Amino acid sequence: MNKRTCIAVAVVAAFTLGAAGCSGTKHPSAGQGQGGKNPAAANVGKIVGGTPVKGGTLTVLSNQDFTHLDPARNWVMNDMDFGTRLLYRTLVTYKAAPGTAGGELVPDLATDLGTASNGARTWTFHLRPGLTYEDGSPITAQDVKYNVERSFSPDLPGGADYAARYLTGAEGYQGPAQGKHLDSIVTPDDHTIVFELRKPFAEFPNATVMPTFAPVPQAKDTGPKYDNRPFSSGPYKVDSYDRNKQLTLVRNTHWDASTDPVRKAYPDRIVVTMGLKATQIDDRLIASQGADASAVSWGALRPESAPKVLPSAEVRSRLVAESTNCTDMVQMHTGRAPFTDVRVRQAMMYALDKDAVLTSSGGPAFNDLSTAYMPATLFAGKQPDTLKIPATGDVTRAKELLKEAGKEGGFATKMTVSTGDKGRAEAIQQSLAKAGIKVTIETVDPSAFYATIGDVKNRTDLVYSGWCPDYPSGSTFLPFVFDGRYLKDKGNSGNHSIFRDDATMKRIDEISAMTDAQAADQAWQHLDGEILAKAPALPVLVRRWPLVLGTNIAGGYGQTSFGGQLDYATIGLKNPAKSGN
Repeated sequence: MNKRTCIAVAVVAAFTLGAAGCSGTKHPSAGQGQGGKNPAAANVGKIVGGTPVKGGTLTVLSNQDFTHLDPARNWVMNDMDFGTRLLYRTLVTYKAAPGTAGGELVPDLATDLGTASNGARTWTFHLRPGLTYEDGSPITAQDVKYNVERSFSPDLPGGADYAARYLTGAEGYQGPAQGKHLDSIVTPDDHTIVFELRKPFAEFPNATVMPTFAPVPQAKDTGPKYDNRPFSSGPYKVDSYDRNKQLTLVRNTHWDASTDPVRKAYPDRIVVTMGLKATQIDDRLIASQGADASAVSWGALRPESAPKVLPSAEVRSRLVAESTNCTDMVQMHTGRAPFTDVRVRQAMMYALDKDAVLTSSGGPAFNDLSTAYMPATLFAGKQPDTLKIPATGDVTRAKELLKEAGKEGGFATKMTVSTGDKGRAEAIQQSLAKAGIKVTIETVDPSAFYATIGDVKNRTDLVYSGWCPDYPSGSTFLPFVFDGRYLKDKGNSGNHSIFRDDATMKRIDEISAMTDAQAADQAWQHLDGEILAKAPALPVLVRRWPLVLGTNIAGGYGQTSFGGQLDYATIGLKNPAKSGN
């Protein structure tokens, strides 16, 4: 399960299957007989189903609840897509378009992408006129300020922490309780908001895509309960929400399309049905009978369902499979023995059979092996392989390192995974066992996964998670995953290896201060290799996000900036009458 998460950028249009063999193992092309191309990637960068017709009910079939819908807490890729495209708007957003165009920043609540001054330490945004909430009341700059402030509240963990990292005076701030506010966010009038940063940040407009920069009126704030009923500034509002069962959205009649260049709001209703079995969802969408013809899947196609999809031209024509642009990792608790010893962590690197994990994930049609932390898009299209470890691992070298660390014969440990990653976890378990590392797997429901692994004191030694860059810069990856200064006991995000390394943190600061973007990109790439040698985490895969659409779905494409999830800003139905609404 990937967080940002998370968060994401435009992807390379299509990978050939052979690219998955970058660690030394050659994979036969699943596209043999089809020009050697990946059949899963046939619709990459394309819109499936044509242009939707307004009306009807779009059904979303899901095996899980949302992690969070509160914009102060929403920092998981799929949830961010759903929240910011349907329920609330942010200062800036991504263009609604397939392929690399989906990574383009466009104004949303703001009239432009912001104006920098004071050497990019001050950023000013002006709100569009005529913006209203679901009750017709005006959206104000003060509401945006309030949501940024409430994202600091200890009882609202889990959200994007760009504000904490960059706003002046943010250190120690605990949210707007008792009337405490951040002086570094100024609202001179209802339509102007100014952010004062403690250091230059030329990429700040990219950060304002995050749900943190959506408006929440103070009078509607219900604390942790806001997760159940966010107050809408988008084209839809919550009609009903029965946790773990069903969410129903209906039109926000006060949303004005003339103020919104991104969202099309084609369906009249959107119903998310939860608690279904993932394999059941796959089978229903492959068959696409009755109401399921107007349905889409929330989660990715299960690996075991691939043989039902790839051989069928008709089903493949309804398959969307963009890269997530997110790196799956096994993150080791470097603050606990035996993972305080770099030799033990390196032994894990050598013991891991990535090829086995690839197979358990549906093979090279839906995955690429990862030989670095940052995804290929942050390496100009191709990850380096600095360690040269075979894709199948090197058990002999793993045992040598364990012996050097005084762990001859291996040791026992535990790993937490989301239920959807159980197959991958079992492949990891089996490969590590060959080196004497005995792993017990603990599975957690996806909606509770990040809260579980974010509890540093009570979590297991290993977690299987991932990270997605929020936009195309190494600054949105390595600092969030490996900077030890932002660790939290509860609600910890990103740095699940609990990695505190002075040299790494010093280098992060040096690169962050660079004004030459090209030099910074190269420095992030080099730092990736330096951290990899210290082995706080094991990079495993970069997945695609395969989704089979119902036959009545139109406007379907994977939004590259949201991890390949469907873009809910523009999806709809070919024939609304067939949806049963």
